[in-house]
Amino acid sequence: MKKTTLLFGLIFTFFIGAINLSYAQQKKGMSSQAKGAIIGGGAGAVAGTIIGHNVKGAVIGGAIGAGGGYIIGNEARRKKEKKERAYYKAHHTRKQYYRKYGTYN
Repeated sequence: MKKTTLLFGLIFTFFIGAINLSYAQQKKGMSSQAKGAIIGGGAGAVAGTIIGHNVKGAVIGGAIGAGGGYIIGNEARRKKEKKERAYYKAHHTRKQYYRKYGTYN
């Protein structure tokens, strides 16, 4: 049990470190969906390990957490885009809006 928890902790730390290194090399950040999936997957794996007391519980918890985190991240992205479109629509002409988004609705 302790070895499994330690192993998942090390793997999670490795992935977070790799994400930070790749983030430093890129100018563009991670998407909201990716952030949500990583955070949800890590939290789900930890919760699955604690609840299930084995690797199977950690894998199931990680998968469910990653899926839920992706959905939450996607909704956050859509909400942000909706606000940006509304602002752009209110402060720019119809022609400028159409050029940027391709449709006016």
